[in-house]
Amino acid sequence: MSGPEPVDGGEQPYRVAELGPDEPAALLAPRLARFAAVARLQHVTQAAALLGVPQPTLSRAVARLEEELGVDLLARQGRAVRLTRAGRLLLASVERALAELERGAAAARAEADPAAGLVAFGFLHTMGPDTVPALLRGFRAAHPRVRFQLVQDYGAAMLERLRAGELDLCLVSPLPEDPAFAARPLDEQRLHLVVPADHRLAGRRRIRLAEVAEEPFVGLEQGYGLRAITDGFCARAGFVPRLAFEGEEAETLRGLVAAGLGVALLPPALVPRPGVVELEVTAPRTRRAIGLAWAAGRPLTPPARTFRDFVLSRRGRLLQHD
Repeated sequence: MSGPEPVDGGEQPYRVAELGPDEPAALLAPRLARFAAVARLQHVTQAAALLGVPQPTLSRAVARLEEELGVDLLARQGRAVRLTRAGRLLLASVERALAELERGAAAARAEADPAAGLVAFGFLHTMGPDTVPALLRGFRAAHPRVRFQLVQDYGAAMLERLRAGELDLCLVSPLPEDPAFAARPLDEQRLHLVVPADHRLAGRRRIRLAEVAEEPFVGLEQGYGLRAITDGFCARAGFVPRLAFEGEEAETLRGLVAAGLGVALLPPALVPRPGVVELEVTAPRTRRAIGLAWAAGRPLTPPARTFRDFVLSRRGRLLQHD
């Protein structure tokens, strides 16, 4: 059977240790810090005082380590000791391992620091230009040192990252129904029918979606939440949209509409786009729910929990530009 796969430790890949009741890592790890203390000070009593353990306990731990390795690590001269050649070889690796453990512990504590920890936050592309910057500005006013890892993606991909533990929180639409996730609605966003400026309906302010049943549509690819929502609204209007072009980003779709390649259901543009007209849809009521999701049953770090509570406090006011 093959051994463990290499793991990316942040700087360079390394091979993970075998774990099991008879494997060296499981047997030796609990005693390595005690060996290192004795090796550094070359004195058992002083090492015991440094570690805060009884001297006999420390002596037994080092003796057991030698027994398990089958080599002498220390040459004893009363309570003073000196390293054997095997001891020096082991100490070099032990010091590296302990330093790496100390670094990892510090990084883990830093990530969960309530005042300066890290929040991995995902959101839809359409939330990026205005909504998320406004959220972060409001949050950082009270929590200026909290750091963020920001991820823009479509809903299904973000939920998979959430499931895998790569994200703490994400803004999604539609809200997930999977019990693996907790989700809270925050706001509703109007979706407008976007038509070319020279379209036959461009002079109208409001339309029924059924009026464009025969028109070519441009939309997001399958798997995007907005695509599923668009298909659902069209079904309620009694037709299946004919997709002439599929893309990955709302502003690209708006450009395709301006080029006369189809019509689209899209969130309102933050800045008016030349060549298109946005119409209010009266039937059905084309709005999508925006909500915050996180993994159910997985505790959030203090900074992520604080940010979650802040975002939830914005319920009904998330889309101030809408």
